[in-house]
Amino acid sequence: MTEKKPTKKAAPKHAAEKTPIVKKTLTKKTKGATEWHTPSLDDGLLAWVAQGSHYDPHSVLGQHLIPVEGSKDSVTVIRTRRPLASEVIAILGSKARIELSHAGHGIWEGAHTLGLQDYVIETRYPDGAEWIAEDGYRFTPTVGELDLHLIREGRHERLWEVLGARYIGHGGVKGTVQGTAFAVWAPNAKAVRVKGTFNGWNGEGHSMRSLGASGVWELFVPDVHPGETYKFEILTQAGHWVERADPMARQTECPPLTGSIIAHSNYKWGDKKWITKRDKTKAHEAPMSIYELHVGSWRQGLSYRELADDLIGHVLETGFTHVEFMPLAEHPYGPSWGYQVTGYYAPTARFGNPDDLKYLIDRLHDAGIGVLLDWVPGHFPKDEWALARFDGQPLYEHADPRKGEHPDWGTYIFDFGRNEVRNFLVANALYWIEEFHIDGLRVDAVASMLYLDYSREDGQWLPNQYGGRENLEAINFLQEANATVYKHHPGVTMAAEESTSWGGVTAPTEAGGLGFGFKWNMGWMHDSLQYIHTDPMYREYHHWDITFSFQYAFSENFVLPISHDEVVHGKGSLLAKMPGDHWQKLANMRAYLAFMWGHPGKQLLFMGQEFGQPSEWSQERSLDWWILDQPAHQGLQRMVKQLNTVYKDTAALWERDSDPAGFQWIDGADNGRNVVSFVRYDKKGNALAVVANFAGNPHSDFQLGLPSGGVWTELFNSDATDFGGSGVGNMGKVTATADQWNNFEHSARITLPPLGVLFFYKSAK
Repeated sequence: MTEKKPTKKAAPKHAAEKTPIVKKTLTKKTKGATEWHTPSLDDGLLAWVAQGSHYDPHSVLGQHLIPVEGSKDSVTVIRTRRPLASEVIAILGSKARIELSHAGHGIWEGAHTLGLQDYVIETRYPDGAEWIAEDGYRFTPTVGELDLHLIREGRHERLWEVLGARYIGHGGVKGTVQGTAFAVWAPNAKAVRVKGTFNGWNGEGHSMRSLGASGVWELFVPDVHPGETYKFEILTQAGHWVERADPMARQTECPPLTGSIIAHSNYKWGDKKWITKRDKTKAHEAPMSIYELHVGSWRQGLSYRELADDLIGHVLETGFTHVEFMPLAEHPYGPSWGYQVTGYYAPTARFGNPDDLKYLIDRLHDAGIGVLLDWVPGHFPKDEWALARFDGQPLYEHADPRKGEHPDWGTYIFDFGRNEVRNFLVANALYWIEEFHIDGLRVDAVASMLYLDYSREDGQWLPNQYGGRENLEAINFLQEANATVYKHHPGVTMAAEESTSWGGVTAPTEAGGLGFGFKWNMGWMHDSLQYIHTDPMYREYHHWDITFSFQYAFSENFVLPISHDEVVHGKGSLLAKMPGDHWQKLANMRAYLAFMWGHPGKQLLFMGQEFGQPSEWSQERSLDWWILDQPAHQGLQRMVKQLNTVYKDTAALWERDSDPAGFQWIDGADNGRNVVSFVRYDKKGNALAVVANFAGNPHSDFQLGLPSGGVWTELFNSDATDFGGSGVGNMGKVTATADQWNNFEHSARITLPPLGVLFFYKSAK
């Protein structure tokens, strides 16, 4: 067929305008002839397809069965886009060669009567070059009808297995073809193309097909392999092409580059025993002391794999049970610390590829260390190449700025009421747990999600349907995320960074709670830091600050956090908050940490505080490791190690963290001497007495009520000389006699060290 001359007829402007492919049916030229007239196509349609702006290119390109006029027979028409070619041949799976004719605008077509079958396209060019390749437009969709239904309903729990860029084998009669299946949700788009290193960053030849009302666009591209970089080009309703990174990308370029990378993992996990044990463990009844860290500044310059050796050695040395990574999802701006995410399904490329991160986590599990990860489902940045206005209109974000923009952080807020958006986030929580074997997620900024008026003045927010300030859609999302995660992985930890008095954060969803496993106790953090910052001379007037948390300690399952937020932005390091000279600062810090470990709840400590980092944390430099050359700071780190050892070995300190029956006051009102004392019990009745002296002087011949008589072992003393203390103590034990005191039938005479905390233990046997 000769090439048709272009007409002035314009292509349809909207995807809903259906242009018929066939204008007349095929007719045999003569009886028994083997050549067929191919159907005439509108020139505007050819141009539309050739430019990559058609909403359904597969309806034109690829192979199609066409009925023969006046017959029950049909023929197969093959069309392919090969601009600049001089000759194009379709080689069928049966080895037949079908010469194609140029229909116009670089589209070639031909017909045969051999039925639908696999084929490849042989292309010759005027310079003599030849190229044989698969035709991506002959393949069936890689996203099924059930998948599309679940996406629309917001119930596709394994969304990453359907959307994004997946390296797969797509089969035909003659075998499997390896390539990449691209799929993206962009319901407002008029057309979508994929461009990348595999097509010279020209997406005209790789336009995607719309999969109807689902808003999903799909294309299988043969022979495109992992490691290739890509982006989506989206034609907006306003008629503009915009370029976007893949929201579901599982690997990205290293910032400041913004491309998505086709990923395919070959990692073989070795932590089956760890996962099995974890999923059988009730986290709130198990020991959990968490070491929070920022990968980029713990020791600068380390990759995920390099971090494995150094970090594991340090965590084992200091005795923490878990590490918690500040966000590792891809983010463009380093000083955001990862809290402004652009790639929710991609680990940041700053430290290696996804398999490198899996290696780090696997190694941590092999060493018996749990792994938690900060997760940010509340908001995302406005970078135009990422999620913001993804298909030219508000999509992931709520359209109304009173609900869709965060006034404090200059970010967009997710539209939690939209099924597909909620699905994107719920599946993301599962993704990190299932694909990276994360043992739990700490959900950032929950308070900002719960309240419609968070950081807003009157008139800047919209009430809910009942006139209230609660964000009902966000509440439903959090409940669904927690319920879904715990349904599949009952042993993981879902923790809320929630700073208000919202009730039922850790109550089960079926009882109307949010369904978290733990809540960060921000009140304890604020009150206790205010108390310890006060000079011991004046602490008696602030005694309520150190004891108030016991009034609500069992209302939720709490984590006691001293996190990165407390040692940045002019707040100084934890050591710098302590009053007195350097010795007194370290003594206060030892006492504070020991009190924290004795208090009901799990513990979280930010990196560097375990050895008394003197300077405020900055993501721009490594921790002050040099300070460990000083014996006093070595002593503090030894104390943290001993504290964690005693903690893990003593069930009374963790087994009944959420049970008020596991706690008993000795004396919480001894403000005159700055002393706080209480007893912790495990399920067998074994008792641990915690006595904290926050005064700058020792207390000799101090009478302490105890729940039973006999010898009590001094299990821990924060003032031990090995920790840099003064060595005041009780020679390893005290004896309780039948002398009533503090409402107990027995008591002991003890010596309390200055700025010191003691643990006394007695078995129930």
